[in-house]
Amino acid sequence: MEEVRLQKYLATAGIASRRKCEEYILDGLVKVNGKVVFELGTKINPEKDTITFKDKEVKNRDNKHVYILLNKPIGYVTTAKDQFGRDTVLDLVKINKRIVPVRKT
Repeated sequence: MEEVRLQKYLATAGIASRRKCEEYILDGLVKVNGKVVFELGTKINPEKDTITFKDKEVKNRDNKHVYILLNKPIGYVTTAKDQFGRDTVLDLVKINKRIVPVRKT
């Protein structure tokens, strides 16, 4: 496997968005091979390096994507979390994978 940026690896593993992962790196919550990393853009080799977040090892999930085409019912919003507590499309789909809702524009 080729080298990837640390924040991208963390985001792909489902830790958080890339931007939030950058904050975690700057806050000193991420270690590579036991050493705290503060530099954004640090490249890692997922097959050789050990990455930890808050002292828990991060394992990247498989890179196979699953696409779901959904006719959204009325009353649901296309977002992962809604600040107003409305039902989201993620309430309709129950699979054990990271889901990123997108909307056709």
